[in-house]
Amino acid sequence: MKKDKAKKNGSEFIGFEKLGYWILRFALLLVLFVLGFIIYDIFTKGIGVINWEFLTAAPRVGMTEGGIFPALVGTLYVTLITVAFAVPLGVAAAIYLNEYAIQGRFTRLVRLSLRNLAGVPSIVFGLFGMAVFVKLFGFGPSLIAAGLTLGLLTLPVTVTAAEEALITVPRSFRAGSFALGATRWQVVRTVVLPRAIPGILTGTILGLARAAGETAPILATGAAFFLPALPDSIKSQFMALPYHLFIMSTQHHALAVVRPIAYGTALVLVSLVCLLNLAAVLLRRRYRNKVAKGL
Repeated sequence: MKKDKAKKNGSEFIGFEKLGYWILRFALLLVLFVLGFIIYDIFTKGIGVINWEFLTAAPRVGMTEGGIFPALVGTLYVTLITVAFAVPLGVAAAIYLNEYAIQGRFTRLVRLSLRNLAGVPSIVFGLFGMAVFVKLFGFGPSLIAAGLTLGLLTLPVTVTAAEEALITVPRSFRAGSFALGATRWQVVRTVVLPRAIPGILTGTILGLARAAGETAPILATGAAFFLPALPDSIKSQFMALPYHLFIMSTQHHALAVVRPIAYGTALVLVSLVCLLNLAAVLLRRRYRNKVAKGL
């Protein structure tokens, strides 16, 4: 009797397990289908305008002709400033939280604040950047103001990803190094960081990929509607792919005429984000193999 009941319960459990498995598989396929449809739509409607002139020429004739070169360069410049600000600060903060700070109420509050900041809408960061970097610091609408604002936007993700990567390094590695007489900084620099670099790079690049596609922060801090000349300093205004795409899709006086250019801009922006994600995967694999060989 008990065996029959156990067998029945086991069969029901296996049935629920299979049902859950197929629900999860369906959800995955649905997400992939929607993503594939979006990428297919952008690719088929944007590939026709992609050529050398489109990538290397400035817009002209009211942005109905020419290319996106100033917007492409502006996006690269502002991303570099974001990297220079967010990565060192974020990694240093993660090292302090995980390796130096006394674990208690203060560190829990800091981590909670970082997770809350990661969910703040980007327009809030844009308004903060306009108030602080554009107005208070006197940078004006510029590359430096936009880059620092995007740096603040990606900082919570960078700190969280770096700390998670540091946590994955076994504590026994630290204990062994301390037993050999190494200082805490020597342990962090020579033992912990080399093994945490793959996770740190992955999280950092994914955060930058998000920043490269943001419109609201740069709209409030320095992106220009139409500026065919390249920025000549970090205090110059600039064009950027996300804002250029926004203008071409919603604000242009001849939307039907520029729609192919808008799709081409979207394809370039999606390709840029995909390249950043691919770089994260390749760098993670490379450093993991390097660490494995070192062991």
